[in-house]
Amino acid sequence: MKSYTKYLTFNTKKLREIINITPEVERALKESGINEGLILVSAMHVTAGVYVNDDEPGIIQDILEWAEKLAPFRKDYRHHLTGETNADAHLKSLLIHHQVVIPVTDGRLDFGPWQQVFYAEFDGQRPKRVLIKVIGE
Repeated sequence: MKSYTKYLTFNTKKLREIINITPEVERALKESGINEGLILVSAMHVTAGVYVNDDEPGIIQDILEWAEKLAPFRKDYRHHLTGETNADAHLKSLLIHHQVVIPVTDGRLDFGPWQQVFYAEFDGQRPKRVLIKVIGE
């Protein structure tokens, strides 16, 4: 079994943003030379996430609104007593989760219909990394 590691860096223009990273994940898979295995895509920050879903503008906006409804920005979070102002971003990251594992079959991401990989940023406008780890043969 072999493995391949690649890092992506994002510095979003907006505080909250969702980016389709499927082409970058597919590129890393191709670079790996792995034909059968698994690919892990993991946000390396506690205020960002990675998820798999449909690349449709309506659902992307619904996801952002859902996360805001469940973890709204408020000034009274205990985390803000440390001088931070991003407690809601930490909570939104928990809702989305920080990583996904995707099967690799015959050198391709083995997705169902409409599935794509997304990076979800909840406290952006500064550099953040995503890890892509491919393992297999």
